[in-house]
Amino acid sequence: MKITFMGAARTVSGSCYIIECAGKRFAVDCGLHQGNAEIEKRNWNLDDYDAKKLDFILITHAHIDHSGLLPALVSKGFKNPIYCTAPTRDLMEIMLLDSAHIQEMEAEWANRKRMRTGVQTVRALYSLADAENTVPLLATVEYDKVFDPAPGIRVKFKNAGHILGSAFIEVEYRDGDKRTRVIFSGDLGRPEQLIVEDPDEMGSADYVFLESTYGNRNHPDEEHNLDQLAEAISYSYGNKEKVVIPAFAVERSQQIIYSLFLLRKQGRLPEDMPVYLDSPLAIRATEIFRKHPEFYDEKTQEFIRKGEHPLDLPNLHFTESREQSQAINEQAGPAVVISASGMANAGRIKHHLRHNLWRPGASVIFVGWQGVGTPGRKILGGAKKIRLFGEEVVIAAKIFTINGFSGHADQDDLMHWLETMRGRPVKIILVHGEAEVQKEFAELLTEKFGFEVHIPEYMEELELEPGVEFQPVVDLDVARPRVDWNFLLSDSEHLYEELRNRVKDVENRPWVDQVELRDKLLGINRHIVALISEM
Repeated sequence: MKITFMGAARTVSGSCYIIECAGKRFAVDCGLHQGNAEIEKRNWNLDDYDAKKLDFILITHAHIDHSGLLPALVSKGFKNPIYCTAPTRDLMEIMLLDSAHIQEMEAEWANRKRMRTGVQTVRALYSLADAENTVPLLATVEYDKVFDPAPGIRVKFKNAGHILGSAFIEVEYRDGDKRTRVIFSGDLGRPEQLIVEDPDEMGSADYVFLESTYGNRNHPDEEHNLDQLAEAISYSYGNKEKVVIPAFAVERSQQIIYSLFLLRKQGRLPEDMPVYLDSPLAIRATEIFRKHPEFYDEKTQEFIRKGEHPLDLPNLHFTESREQSQAINEQAGPAVVISASGMANAGRIKHHLRHNLWRPGASVIFVGWQGVGTPGRKILGGAKKIRLFGEEVVIAAKIFTINGFSGHADQDDLMHWLETMRGRPVKIILVHGEAEVQKEFAELLTEKFGFEVHIPEYMEELELEPGVEFQPVVDLDVARPRVDWNFLLSDSEHLYEELRNRVKDVENRPWVDQVELRDKLLGINRHIVALISEM
């Protein structure tokens, strides 16, 4: 079994591992590289993925640093199944379309300047059509249900407790009488995190590809989060200014709303202080979170049974349009503004920072990891000024950092998760972390558990040795992935009828055979591409 590290190697973005075994070639995750200019150049190395020769892709969760390159691979000829959980499928649909829009807009803005100066224009990394062509390839799987995406390869998704629908993935490869079992942690969540259930325990494995974002430190507890949030609100409310929160649209924005719900119940959120969710993507993501309450933890479901939905606030406003967003900064007085992106490097949050960073009475709360080279990282690094839209803006607002909102397991959480491996000859491969953090964490793992630890480089190829003698497993809860045919609904009646004719013989089945699935998806994909080309 050979692994090629296409991303998340000594950095925290671009997660993608290409695996070759059993005569097949497939990927676990396919994320966008984010951070400084040098890292983001990797997004253009698409030929290295050899998309046409990938037999399938497994996606741990919807975050763009784990899924954002999928449309680019589709643009390069990938047409095979993409397996994920149902919430991940719904979230990826809106996130990939949003990402494609951003790619097109950034290319358009860059080209306006280039054309004025006579410099050669650039193209978008991928288009809206590429993202739309990705959606039909998404096939959903359930937690704890084994399936075989190819002969000799067995896969199971387990709850990772990171965001709604997130998973860590067990891959078992059988070669004759030997089997190799590999676990890809994806982004591992934290116990007692808001909204989602705690991560599942992992089973046995020969290799564990372990995220290490917070491998060298621990998070404050939840109550400390609420105290800091309440402090920022009190500070800016007393100064009649705004609280600006750069937040990732998926998971973090919903956690902040949930936390404001808890503060309101405690009487620490002023009733006359409006809260704005100023991100169309975060608004749609919140709707998807509400669509899947079966993935909530027991505490959240108990609130709902009592008629108190944590994602509801009497003073919560959704601002969809640009005009509504602009109006937030045109009106005086205190408010809480939650906006994307979480690293302040794109989207509406940059406008809110330009309007509020220079105000001494305002506050800015960072609630997530900030990539190297991003505006958020510069502000947290102590910068006195920051450049926004070609203008130098003085940083006079009070800056807060609340690391306890992180959806990533901290050092203690990771160590606890690995306890089931104690005394076993497992090999740990550290991914999704910064190099210095990984080095420190690797030393701890070796010292405490005696594990053999490897920290891979970008584009490194690693050959995994065969595992133990294979013992057949009986009474497996075997499942087959499903395709949600409802996404085929269209305002165009003739398109809808045509697509229904293509799938009417399978639309009511509880599962779809793999060969049949691929044929149907390819047919649908060709039809959509043909229609787009005629427009």
